This record gives sequence, C-alpha cells and structure tokens, in this order.
Amino acid sequence: MARFEDLDVWRRSSRLCVDIYQGLTACKDFSFKDQITRSCLSIPSNIAEGFERGSDKDSNKFFYYAKGSSGELRTQIYIGIEIGYISKETGISWKNEAEHISKMLSALIKSRSA
Repeated sequence: MARFEDLDVWRRSSRLCVDIYQGLTACKDFSFKDQITRSCLSIPSNIAEGFERGSDKDSNKFFYYAKGSSGELRTQIYIGIEIGYISKETGISWKNEAEHISKMLSALIKSRSA
C-alpha cells in the first residue's frame, strides 16, 4: 500500500469519526462533545501519521496511540449511553465499530513487527 487512505482501518475509523460528529450535533455539553470527538479524531489521525513515518517501529508507535484512543472512545461511549447523551442502539454500534478498529490495529501492528 502506498497511501494511508488505502488502509481499511483508516477508512473505517474516519467513517466512525464522521458518524460520531454528526450524531452529537445536538449535544449541548461542550466538554463531553469536545472530549469524545477528540478521541475519535485521534484514531484516523494517528493511523495516517504512523503510516507516513519512515520505519515500522516509528509507525507502530502511532498505531498504538490510535489503539489507545479507541479504548478512550469506547469508555466515553459507555458513559455517554449511561448519562443519556447517546442512545443505547447508536452507542452499541459505535462501540462495536471502535472495538473492531482496535482489533484491526492490533493486526496491523503485528504485521509490521514481524
């Protein structure tokens, strides 16, 4: 692959980010919305930055950052559901996608560590 845009994990994480931004347009809690959108935006951003790095070791560092942001995002989704900012159905969908992205990142890291 020559471009990060060709990575399925980047495309999926970007799509999830757009869905979250659009799904929270009515949220009046700026702090919550800011935090959750930062964590979701961090995932594809770190994937892109990692892909553009010169070595697999350098790349994997950023892929691990993206994986960490996926865990942060899942935590915020759980809390958003509990406090009523995110519907349960939407939240479970977002959480499942974030989990899948995390698994994809693990596979990407493993493939670049071999």
